[in-house]
Amino acid sequence: MMTTRQIARQRRRRRRLAVGTAAALTSVGVLVYLVMALVPGHKVDAESTAASPLVTTQPKAAETATGTASAGATPSPSASPSASSSTSPKPKKTPKAAKSQAKAAPKSSRGSTTPPAAGRIRPNTSYKGVATAYEAGVGDGACLFGPSPDMMIAAMNTTDYETSRACGAYILVHAANGKSVTVRITNECPLPCAPGQIDLSQQAFAKLADLKVGRLAITWSLVSPGSIGTMSIRYKTGSSIYWCGIQVIGHRNPVARLEVSTGSGWRQLPRTSFNYFISADGTGCGKAIRVTDIYGEQLTVSGLGVLANVVQQTRVQFAQH
Repeated sequence: MMTTRQIARQRRRRRRLAVGTAAALTSVGVLVYLVMALVPGHKVDAESTAASPLVTTQPKAAETATGTASAGATPSPSASPSASSSTSPKPKKTPKAAKSQAKAAPKSSRGSTTPPAAGRIRPNTSYKGVATAYEAGVGDGACLFGPSPDMMIAAMNTTDYETSRACGAYILVHAANGKSVTVRITNECPLPCAPGQIDLSQQAFAKLADLKVGRLAITWSLVSPGSIGTMSIRYKTGSSIYWCGIQVIGHRNPVARLEVSTGSGWRQLPRTSFNYFISADGTGCGKAIRVTDIYGEQLTVSGLGVLANVVQQTRVQFAQH
């Protein structure tokens, strides 16, 4: 029979064994947990899963036409699937402004009825204003055409003169009394001449009313006269191959622009208020000249020398409209 001391010793041994077994089991459990956590693709818990980055595929609708996604663009709402099997994007409609600019491109054909480069004075348009009269002398004026072969000329108000764009234009002037006269713009009428006002030579005003009337209500419009001959080119006084001013004289329709040949293309020259196109660095001086009217017709003149202040006749003229 076991003594009391032996029984106590045995109880202590059993307690140590139970504690050791529990500790061993706990260690095994932790080891198993760690092993399972290291296995690829095994989700340990919700927290570790949420921390993983998500890989998403961008919808094709967000791609641009070139295949490159725009970083800052707002994606368009997707449309419902259609019966069409084509996945190509439908061509966008051309904005009206773009169509207008396309029409404004110069054309070499003579059949154009839409002025591509008209300024304030446009074909097939009637303008209202008043007619006044001035002493025109020999007919020279701000356009620097020189003496006029006839006195059916006029000065255009500064607004419609538009930095000499009106120079050489032919306009038909109608008075309220039913009379009319066709004049060529050779001069500028400064302020207080108002938009729409035409300052006629006294000879032209007399075709409409007595000079004593002073001011006369009128309407006027651009015309393209029939018999006019061919146009001429003049280089300004002081012109050379290093600097030149070029002027067009005797043109049927208003001149929209003037270009000179550079050897590899054409260069447009700026227009001055005194009706010359200036090449400040001499580019194109003495080379071929291309003149475009407000209808887009282009005429090319070559073989002209840089002869200062000499009117050189050409063999070309703009078409009548």
